[in-house]
Amino acid sequence: MGVEPPLSSARGWDTLGAMDWAITWRAALSQLLVVAVLGAATGFTLSHEFFESWGWAIGPLSWLVATLVTIAVWKLPFWPTIFGAVVAGLISLVGVATGLHWTGSVIALVLFALWCGWQGRRQRLRLAT
Repeated sequence: MGVEPPLSSARGWDTLGAMDWAITWRAALSQLLVVAVLGAATGFTLSHEFFESWGWAIGPLSWLVATLVTIAVWKLPFWPTIFGAVVAGLISLVGVATGLHWTGSVIALVLFALWCGWQGRRQRLRLAT
């Protein structure tokens, strides 16, 4: 009589096996690049006063555009990926509220990439069945 693996492992949902690490890294890189390009473009073309007044809209809009690019490039499921981007963005608000904007941005990027990797694994498993 052998020992049965935990239920999560029996279904293929153990912690590390539940991730598509290639998608995780690709999503992180594409999100980072698009946000950086948009940030540089707006930073060089718009005044500091504009960001004082409209930064609350430009940041999330850039994040959303980057998410749409990530979805298109890596063929991720639309609504689940949007959901992950929104949740990661909301969590990053903690950094913004405490004056650590870039720390919040890094945390959001990591969480979003992990979410995409998990979604990528789920999508691959669905296609395999």
